Amino acid sequence: MAIPEETFFLPPDAEGTLQKQIQQLVAEAILSGRFRPGEKMPSSRKLAKHLSVSRITVTLAYTELLADDYLTSLGRSGYYISKNAPQPPKFAITPREDKVDWNRAIGQKFSGGVSLTKPQDWGKYKYPFIYGQADETLFDRSNWRLCALQALGSKDYDALTSDYFDRDDPKLIEFILRHTLPRRGIKADPDEVLVTMGAQNALWLSANVLLNQRRTAALENPCYPSLRDILTQSRCQVASVEVDSSGLPPDALPADVDVVFTTPSHQCPTATTMPLERRQALLQQASEKDFLIVEDDYEFEMSFLKAPSPALKSLDREGRVIYVGSFSKSLFPGLRLGYLVGSKHFIREARALRSTVLRHPPGHIQRTAAYFLSLGHYDALIRRMGTAFHERRLAMEDAFLQHGLAVAGQGAFGGSSFWMRASARVDTEEVAERLRGKGVLIEPGRPFFTTEEAPKNYYRLAYSSLRMDKIADGVALIASEMHEP
Repeated sequence: MAIPEETFFLPPDAEGTLQKQIQQLVAEAILSGRFRPGEKMPSSRKLAKHLSVSRITVTLAYTELLADDYLTSLGRSGYYISKNAPQPPKFAITPREDKVDWNRAIGQKFSGGVSLTKPQDWGKYKYPFIYGQADETLFDRSNWRLCALQALGSKDYDALTSDYFDRDDPKLIEFILRHTLPRRGIKADPDEVLVTMGAQNALWLSANVLLNQRRTAALENPCYPSLRDILTQSRCQVASVEVDSSGLPPDALPADVDVVFTTPSHQCPTATTMPLERRQALLQQASEKDFLIVEDDYEFEMSFLKAPSPALKSLDREGRVIYVGSFSKSLFPGLRLGYLVGSKHFIREARALRSTVLRHPPGHIQRTAAYFLSLGHYDALIRRMGTAFHERRLAMEDAFLQHGLAVAGQGAFGGSSFWMRASARVDTEEVAERLRGKGVLIEPGRPFFTTEEAPKNYYRLAYSSLRMDKIADGVALIASEMHEP
């Protein structure tokens, strides 16, 4: 008697082709012990009808399972679970009772912070005004796939398999040195660049190399929430500095500061840009008071209104600025590829710290990115994103004007979001929860602030993954909730 076809079902959120999904269903059932050697599989016709797929799809799945020795075929009798199929463990699983006092056992806690969250299924929401998510209609998926295949070729075997703990992909480093950094006015040598797992990893490396319990770090308020968590975990002294319409004010820095973390191109989250005079004043103070600056060159690529200001690092004549760049935001968040630029003495220590934690970013990812960048696909993508973002920005501004929403901060050069302010009596976390039920996602502003008494009436609206035809209706829904008493 065959295994009933009713025991098979395809989850609606399953990934891969139908053929692969069916293969996975059978393999998992065998590995879990539900299907045993010698049991007969349902016929391809019956299973195809039950799953509402074509019969050839089931036949191909069975053929692959046959080749992997999960199934065996007995002439016209059909398919059976192979006697050579992997067997589930034969030992009994002993029930476990956790008797550890984890409050005492954990030496240092990393959870419990106020951080940004978004639903895992954010893409299913009708109006996702959330930051940093990729738009699949803009991304050049076909050329990325070709670059990934090229990086798998025999010519690039070393890049795919080498242990890069003491160096990085030479093609990627060359592109960063010859193309990316010169656009920011920065000149560097190969031993002054380190590839990281995104900008956040670069900030973590910087904080752990430069800070200890006796040193003081200054960060902007409001700020990038993960940076606040990084500095808290480093156990250094943290000084919060209120930003104004021109970003971080140098005169407000504490006298004993050792490292200043700043986002001068597009301040996070207000998107304001630090003017040239203030950048020079910050560097002058760094020289006089002998502190270092970590510059997160946040969203400089998204300067579609006018050319971006020169990077702080490009104005530095004393080696005091450590530069953080990233390809993750402009390509796609899951890429996790960024870089640090600084003195070779700093990079040496950062590389040593990186090697103790993750050795290096995967070689295949580095080489794929190097091809995508060097073949011009990246520049084409940035131009395409700039055009789309500009159109969405104008549509957002029109909708704000129509519905009376107040913009607290917006990038003079472009960017992909607006920093918004509601009336003082509005709690945007409560509003965000109500909007979520209407298919609208926004980012409440409280997690961005460093103080305990953070204002509750700020919020961020991004448009990186939002379709043009959704903007007007989405803003109207937001306005209806923000204006409610």
